[in-house]
Amino acid sequence: MTQPFLLDTCAALWIVAGEISQNAADELTEAHRAGAPTYVSPISAWEVGMLARKGRFRSRYSPQRWFEQLMKAPGTRLAELTAKILMESSFLPGKLQFDPADCIIAATAREFGFTVMTRDRALLDYAKQGYLSATEC
Repeated sequence: MTQPFLLDTCAALWIVAGEISQNAADELTEAHRAGAPTYVSPISAWEVGMLARKGRFRSRYSPQRWFEQLMKAPGTRLAELTAKILMESSFLPGKLQFDPADCIIAATAREFGFTVMTRDRALLDYAKQGYLSATEC
């Protein structure tokens, strides 16, 4: 079975904006057809809220409506965010540039065996170190 994806916040932003790469869109479609869900971390809702608060959120939707649109995509589910994941995000092996949201995304993916879909160079580099499964979008 295909491994489920966990969208990094940047990937989620591009998906809602319709700006995801064709390759990434094909991977998501293939995973959906194979019955593998696509997950979104609750930390992405927080990140979008923070972007909006700083005036850096660019969407035709309000942040709340944007998140609703994201969660309506076929096969999309909210990933569980547990105390264990939050703790693990503080003690990740290897070197991951410290961004709390990236650490939470990485810890969530590691906990559940998800592949992170991202354009974030820090997460892609962390995957190259062998600590995470990731694909570029």
